Amino acid sequence: MVRSIHIATSLDDEASGPSYTVPALARALVRQGHSACIASLSPSARLDENKGVVHRKFTSDSVHPAWLRRLKYSSELYEHLQSLSEQSVLFHVHGLWRMPNVYPGKLANKSRQPMVLAPRGMLAPEALAFSRWQKMVFWHAAQRRALSALSCWHATSEAEYDDIRRFGQRQPVAILPNGIDVAGTDRVSGRVREVLHLGRIHPKKGIDRLLEAWARIETRVPEWRLRIVGPDENGHTAELKAQAERLRLQRVRFDGPLFGEEKRAAYRRAALFVLPTRNENFGMVVAEALAEGTPVICTKGAPWQGVETHRCGWWVDRDADVLAETMAAAMATPPAALSEMGARGHAWMARDFGWDSIALRMAEVYMWCLGERDRPNCVVLD
Repeated sequence: MVRSIHIATSLDDEASGPSYTVPALARALVRQGHSACIASLSPSARLDENKGVVHRKFTSDSVHPAWLRRLKYSSELYEHLQSLSEQSVLFHVHGLWRMPNVYPGKLANKSRQPMVLAPRGMLAPEALAFSRWQKMVFWHAAQRRALSALSCWHATSEAEYDDIRRFGQRQPVAILPNGIDVAGTDRVSGRVREVLHLGRIHPKKGIDRLLEAWARIETRVPEWRLRIVGPDENGHTAELKAQAERLRLQRVRFDGPLFGEEKRAAYRRAALFVLPTRNENFGMVVAEALAEGTPVICTKGAPWQGVETHRCGWWVDRDADVLAETMAAAMATPPAALSEMGARGHAWMARDFGWDSIALRMAEVYMWCLGERDRPNCVVLD
């Protein structure tokens, strides 16, 4: 049995990928007979129990000057991790650029504990461009030294592996995708002629390009509509609505965030799902759509070339004209053919992306880091 603790700055935002994937991985590890717990920050400290996984939430310190609070110092979290570092436990860190992502490395340097780190897309060139000088200051002040104790990176795709190497990191990398909860195989009848985009309303998602593409074809597909679903970030929804008005779009609908069964129902209702992203380390929404049997159009900003290999979607260049013509071709595809594509996507998710399979391979990585087995095939050294 492997004991792992999963550390993230925050998992409170239901719209962010780690809020789902980190607890799901921990639960799957428990189902495999291992021990896993979670530590993160929250506005109010509390303890949650979720299917055998203990999730402790700690509060941030009130530090001065105020701008330092963005680094999320937490003496409570540090003391908790320090107590665990004296035991036989493996740290799995999720994310970078905040103090909760530094504390495990600092402690692992002292205790020689193994540590795995998943950058969660934060080393992609587009992500590094945001607040670049602050990140570089933090890198030299704290983050670099914390990574000196790293046993292994965890990349969720080949593209993220490339990001890690491009950033100059030479430690071993385990390439393991996120998993997905795949429900039964009941097919959905009566899907509406709707193209769905679901996710954070953020500039990196490329929704402005999606609106440009839709403007090129809207009059050619009068029976179809475009639905954009997700939580607003920094007023970007208002910017997109203004763009839609300038383009005189008639059949575009903006909705707020959906969670749980309502989100699943949105995937099942739509005939097509589109992710026009500029950059993703994984793109959890693609897996979610495929798991619900919905064919996908995804730009090459996300590592989903498999939708073409498995004949369940389109993987296209990040260009409004290309996106427009791809959507038009997809919408001209007979419903029966789209249904067959969706069924192939569902089967692919069930076979290769089930959480129990991912947890089994992750546990092998942990055991290798602990010196208890040979290097797994998913770990790359060069």
